[in-house]
Amino acid sequence: MNFATETLEDVLPKSLPRRLKDAHKGNFGHVLVIGGDVGYSGAARLAGIAALRVGAGLVSIATHPENTAMMNIACPELMCHAVETVEKLELLLAKATVIVIGTGLGQRDWAKMLFHSALETHKPLIMDADALNLLAQFPCKKENWILTPHVGEAARLLSVTTKAISESRFDLARTLQRKYGGVALLKGAGTLIASENSLAISKTGNPGMASGGMGDVLSGVIAGLVAQGLSLKEAAEQGAYGHGFAADEAVKNDGERGLLASDLLPHLRRWVNS
Repeated sequence: MNFATETLEDVLPKSLPRRLKDAHKGNFGHVLVIGGDVGYSGAARLAGIAALRVGAGLVSIATHPENTAMMNIACPELMCHAVETVEKLELLLAKATVIVIGTGLGQRDWAKMLFHSALETHKPLIMDADALNLLAQFPCKKENWILTPHVGEAARLLSVTTKAISESRFDLARTLQRKYGGVALLKGAGTLIASENSLAISKTGNPGMASGGMGDVLSGVIAGLVAQGLSLKEAAEQGAYGHGFAADEAVKNDGERGLLASDLLPHLRRWVNS
């Protein structure tokens, strides 16, 4: 199959339309973030806040019971739910427009239960972090998802070395998409977004992004855009661009070293309204 290779700045979709005067939260989708095992609540929180900051109408978090009471202390707009059983997760899945799974999920039995349950839904999925590591263990192909691996996760998904990914990023981004379907977003310097017939490249972003939590924010951004009606391809491309753009804005005054994932959040709001 021949792929068209494009630079994101050339193919970036138009901005989200201006909101009508009588708009309400139900018009802008409901993001469900599944993740946050014990000790990793911050990852799910970052994804949820990022989805809100780019305009999702509602965000729910399905998390480990030990995290529920503190998950939304810093952001009361997040609706947090203790999930111990498949039945409890299914109730949340039924209400969601789009699902993010993997942020701080872990790979214990609890995580595997949530992973397999989420894969049964027909709703769009944003797969990140440990959801990708579990996918490498239980491979399948779907057309209604976006995979967002970094180099190490991509290597596990394709059973190759990280060196191979780094040396053949273009070819292996395409291979990821062909093997798993949907949209494959390979993170890194020059993030690549492979869809069925195209490969896009983002030139935004900087080395300050080499810190924990950046991928969680990206997953939330993409989910928030899907919730508002963008296609998976558009959301992955525009999300990668906006994520890097926000990071570039965040380092203008204070430099790259010490950049935190949460530093991107106010810039994401400005970007999505520009």
